[in-house]
Amino acid sequence: MKNVIRLEEILMLALAVYLNGLLPCPGWWYWAFFLTPDIGIAGYAINTRVGAFTYNLIHHKGLAVALYLIGALATLPLLQFAGVVLFGHSSFDRVLGYGLKFGDSFQNTHLGVIGKP
Repeated sequence: MKNVIRLEEILMLALAVYLNGLLPCPGWWYWAFFLTPDIGIAGYAINTRVGAFTYNLIHHKGLAVALYLIGALATLPLLQFAGVVLFGHSSFDRVLGYGLKFGDSFQNTHLGVIGKP
């Protein structure tokens, strides 16, 4: 099952790269901003519950899709770009096994425990 989920996430990352290519932004911007969503980890400086909330908020694909669609409807390519980056980055994280976090520990995710038990 993990391989099926990884394949699905790889295909979603490919979709994000494709959609980025349709935007009027320079292509290199995607890769320059690719790790920007990891700013959500900063919440862990406060505590694990806040960290999980900020991480999950920024890595939620629903937010990414909403930003993209609002940008498309309002003809705001930069908002679409933000949605594409969030979507692709979230997919990439899930390929690596970094799922949405539970409030007790960074390693405890919806995809299982990260690292060695």
